[in-house]
Amino acid sequence: MKARSAKGEQTRLRIIRTAADLFHKQGVGATSPDDVIEASETGKGQFYHYFKSKEGLVHAVLQAHLATIEAGTAHFDYDVNSWKDLERWFVSHLALQQRYHMTRGCPFGTIANEVTEDDELVRQDLSLIFEVMKHKLARFFVREKAAGRLVEAASEERLADFCLATIQGGMLLGKVRRRSQPVEAVVREALEHLSHYTVPRQPSTGSPALGDEAGRPSPRPRR
Repeated sequence: MKARSAKGEQTRLRIIRTAADLFHKQGVGATSPDDVIEASETGKGQFYHYFKSKEGLVHAVLQAHLATIEAGTAHFDYDVNSWKDLERWFVSHLALQQRYHMTRGCPFGTIANEVTEDDELVRQDLSLIFEVMKHKLARFFVREKAAGRLVEAASEERLADFCLATIQGGMLLGKVRRRSQPVEAVVREALEHLSHYTVPRQPSTGSPALGDEAGRPSPRPRR
């Protein structure tokens, strides 16, 4: 009984991973249940046993994405602890696109672009995903402000939203133009903008100076 249950869970996960890849590659609208069934090498009976509808499958895919973000195993590491980490977070989005020769955007953003007013469950799933991502990024800015490295006027939540919106837009441009340069430019401009919210380092007066990890973000991404 346990063996069958474990096998069934493996089948379910295979369908979810296959659907996630197809959604990322060609979008939700262009992906039918039959496409997922064929690509995952499963049967209709298996598919509809685990997912009562296509909407149910999209929900499961988004929940799987959310689980990886919370566990720190997603494509992009949202657990940012330094400006270098934040820079790497930006650049990792470009790296993902380059892996697919600039033919794909963000896995979540691709689904979000297709949401209509009738897709309330999917919208709620996406809203939760972006809220979790925002919270993780905002925690970094909260810590920077507490350490005196971020100006008091800075809004941690708005800066986190700025990071998300900027990279999403950059990836969309990169996908449409099939070139990495627009994304690289967006990353440079984003880091330059964020640097204006940091507190300039004071000259050393005998105590160790703050290292690069605590200093102003670099306006130029490193790969």
